[in-house]
Formats: sequence, C-alpha cells, structure tokens
Amino acid sequence: MCGIVGYIGSRPAAPILLEALRRLEYRGYDSAGMATVFKKLFVKKDRGRIADIDRRLKLAEMPGHLGLGHTRWATHGEPSRVNAHPHLDNSEKIAVVHNGIIENYSEIKKFLQKHGYRFFSKTDTEVIPNLISYFVGRGYDLEESVRRAAKRLKGSFALAIVSVDEPDRIIAVRQDSPLIIGLGSGETFLASDIPAMLQHTNRVVVLENGEMAVLAPGHVVIKKFSSGVEVKRKPMVIRWTAEMAEKDGYPHFTLKEIFQQPGAVQETLRAPLDELKKLARFLLSAKRVYFVACGTSFHAALVAKYVLAKLAEFPVEVVISSEFGEIGSSDDETAVLAITQSGETADTLKAVEAAKAAGAKVACLTNVVGSSITRMSDLVCYTYAGPEVSVVATKTFAAQVAYLLRLAIQLAEERERSCVRCRSLAAGLMLLPDDMRRVLDGINSQVKRLARRLAKADNIYLIGRGIGYPLVLEGALKIKEITYIHSEGMPAGELKHGTLALIEEETPVIAVVPPGEMRVKMVSNVEEVKARGAYVIAIADNGKDLREHVDELISIPHTEEFFSPLLFIIPLQLLAYYITVEKGQDPDRPRSLAKSVTVE
Repeated sequence: MCGIVGYIGSRPAAPILLEALRRLEYRGYDSAGMATVFKKLFVKKDRGRIADIDRRLKLAEMPGHLGLGHTRWATHGEPSRVNAHPHLDNSEKIAVVHNGIIENYSEIKKFLQKHGYRFFSKTDTEVIPNLISYFVGRGYDLEESVRRAAKRLKGSFALAIVSVDEPDRIIAVRQDSPLIIGLGSGETFLASDIPAMLQHTNRVVVLENGEMAVLAPGHVVIKKFSSGVEVKRKPMVIRWTAEMAEKDGYPHFTLKEIFQQPGAVQETLRAPLDELKKLARFLLSAKRVYFVACGTSFHAALVAKYVLAKLAEFPVEVVISSEFGEIGSSDDETAVLAITQSGETADTLKAVEAAKAAGAKVACLTNVVGSSITRMSDLVCYTYAGPEVSVVATKTFAAQVAYLLRLAIQLAEERERSCVRCRSLAAGLMLLPDDMRRVLDGINSQVKRLARRLAKADNIYLIGRGIGYPLVLEGALKIKEITYIHSEGMPAGELKHGTLALIEEETPVIAVVPPGEMRVKMVSNVEEVKARGAYVIAIADNGKDLREHVDELISIPHTEEFFSPLLFIIPLQLLAYYITVEKGQDPDRPRSLAKSVTVE
C-alpha cells in the first residue's frame, strides 16, 4: 500500500518528509521519492529502499519549505525510477503523489493525448497531474483545477498536489484511500497514516470520502470536491504511541490485517474486467487446467476448484506446487494458473518452470507487481490487498478468494451457464465487504472469550464439507502457525476413517457449517463427535438445527454458499490470533517461519 506525506511551514521540508517516509516503511514499498518547491520543482525518486535512495540522491538536501513524499507499492507498471512518484505534468510545474487505483485512467489518457499531452511512465497516476494541468490551461486556479480533475476520476485515490505557480498551498483529495492532516504551530502535515506525523503533532483531521483540502501553514480548509461546499471539522487529539500508530491502534499487525480484509476484498473486486475475461478465455482454451500454489494460496485455490465445478461446470486440478513436478502432466494443451501472494514462492516458481518447459501456458495471480512470477507468466493478474506485514496470511487469502470468485462467475458467463444467476452473483459479490465488516464487529468479543479456553488445549480438530473443507484447512494452518497448538483440518466425512479414535472428553472440535446441500450431513458429524465428549464450536449462518448439539455457536450472517468462505474464515483467523495473545506469544512473527518462502 502506497504511503503519502506532505509538509508546509517555516522549516525545511525535505528532512521532515524523509523522516515521515521512514515512519511509513512498515507499510511495504518498492520505490520512493520526494518533490519540493523552491522557485521551481525539485524531484528525486528511484526504486529501492529509502536509505539507499537517500544515500544516492541526498533527499534531505532538497530545498524549500513545501513538499510531498511517497512510498510506492506497484499496481500499474513495474517498480522503477520512471514509475516511482511524484509524477509531473508535461510543463513540470505540477507534482502529484497518489495512493489507490484509477479505474478509468486509460480513457483519460486517450483524452489528454488528443490534446497533445505525452506520457512517459506505465502508471495510472501520470494522467492526474496532466488532467489538472489541462484545467489550469483553461484559466482555473489550482484548487478548482484539482476539484474538476477529481470529479473525472473513477476508482480509489488519495492525492496530494503542489504547484510552482501557487507555492503557498498543498491540495489533498480523498476517495476510498486514507488521508490524514496534522495541525502544528504555523505548519501543517499530511500523511496516509498517523505515524508519519506523530513526532510533530497529535492534532489531526481525517479526510472523509469525497473531500478535498487546501493546506496552508497551520491552517486547513476542507470542501466536498463534488460541489465545492466547505466542511467544518474539529481536529482530534491522538493519544497513541508511535508504534501503536503504525498499527492504527491495533496491538499487532495480524489483528490490523484481519480487520483490513473488507478493504482488501473491495479493492480486489475492482480488478479490470478485461483482465478477468482474458484469464477466463486463457483457461477455456486449454484441454487440461492446473492451479498450483502453496500454503494459504493452495487453500484459496481449493475454494476456487469447488466454485468452478458447481457454478461454471469447469473442472480444474489443484496441486501443491512442491508436488507438481511429480504428478503434473503438462503439454502445449495445458494451462497453469500459479497463485502466490509474494510472487517469489520458490516451489511455485519451480512448478511454473516445469510447466513451461513442457510447453504449457502459464498465468499467475499475485499481490506483488514486478515479482518473479510476473516475469515468467504469459498472463499476469493481480490482487489488491496491499502489503501484508504479519507473517501469517489473512487479507491476502481473502483477496485471492474474492478474485477467484469473480473468475468463476466470468467463466460461467463465458460458458453460458445461467447468465441471470451470474449477474445476480456478480452484484451480490460487491456487497461482501460490508458483510465482512458486520462479522468482524459482531463476533470479536465472543471469539476472544473462546480463545481463553482453547489456549489450554493440546490439540484442536476442525471439520467441514464441500466449500467448508478448504476453510478448515486454512483455519488449522492459522492455528498451528501462531499458537503452536497441534491443529488438524479434515473433511468431516473422514472422521470414521481414523480421527474419531482421537476424540475424547473435552477435545476441542470446530465445525464449519456453511449454507448448502452438505449442511444436513455436517449436523450428523457434529453429533458424532459430541457423542464422544468433544467440546464443539460450530460456525454457521443459522444455528437452529445445531444449537442443541454444540457447546458454542458462532453465528454468521446468511450469505450465498459460494461467498461463505469470505465470512466463515474470519472467526477462525480471530481464534488463532486471540489464542496466541492469550499464550503470550507474538502473532506477527511466529518462530521458524518467513513471510515469503524463497527456498525449496
């Protein structure tokens, strides 16, 4: 997730901006840059770590008392100096930094090209300073030009803009991406997150969606960018420490990222439709289709396998990447979709190499632009979860599932399988982020209480059927990763084939019971383990048929069966987190594990 900082006041801007960028490093980034104003625009930017860029370019020595800074997490265009922010208009008088995705940038770019504007990067951001410049050229001042430009943009964006011609202000704009203003004595700060400014001021004003702000030293005016009507808002006083602020007040990144899942899903559901169509047709053109992945990504692929089979009547084989060389059979009529959060997972890269060597076509789904997997693939697709700091994957799982659900709907449409139902599902999918927020708000205290009991367990078993099976695999993985309690996820129908022998008095069993035709059989499986003394926790959207058979029921709002993974995974993630905290362990950095597995 990109980071934005800004400063206007009486002090030299560059050292303040540089320190603010360092305080946003935890967000993750691949490049960084700064712009200051002193009679003209000074811009320095490059790919790499902030310390290395500063060593090469001397960022702190840039002149002026007004400026912007940016850390970039690539979404359009690979990490490079030319794609790094800030971006300038063709006259090099206007500088912009941007967090988010401009969905209609291609349309705007074509419009501007017709008016003689040239483009040098592969980013969506570069259209913004030039669109502002277009309106300036028609006689509007900077504020009005920014307002008119913002009204033309579609997507999610937080913007900060400076101009050589109006060196007494910074303009800020927010739509679906966070932006915070800090008020000091005779100086004003701007940032994506509070940590960037907390050493200078604890008085902040949070911009809301659809708002823009004009920042002057020690003063800010907020307006609706749709109408220009002024908005009055009193500053808040922040009591956090700097470390707490980096986590938005959450005690750990793991919990913060669990609560970020609705936003990650919302951003990923905005993935370009053309990209989805290309991937659907890519898969349909093959006689044999494999999904290869590891760990959490493998579980997301299993969800997709279930939905593709039932909705699109499209069979795929899901293979753990490290096993693909042993059992995968590839040729020039084979398509492989490699799913990897980091794009650097060694076993997945090895599987892709093997597939390509056999003549297969390869597509990838990753969260990291410019990663190794993107350079090896014939078709590249992205989730938009932003960087994940905690070692355990939470919001990237949700983003992968959301993308793959959209893919399943698109495939069903391409195969002309119940188009009316597909349109209904596509509309319903867009509502899922709000349902996820309701789950997070509704179950948190209940799960925290259950975690105190489960923290004493030696073993935890999770059972599910159908689309619930990959969820119990993912839930068990989350529990064992950070709690260090042995946990096992399995198809509930397999209980009789061995695991029932391990169920005794007070053995914790978590039953995941999503809606669908497998529900009746799940109730029978719950009765099986309860009859042997298990302590049973059920996760279900309607617990009337379960309540008398379980010790604890976690109720989830009713949803479409195919969408249930995005809601039902949340209590499992929260359980793993709160058990870990109850045991006094660090959920962000579990022992012996790394965020990206880059060795076989």
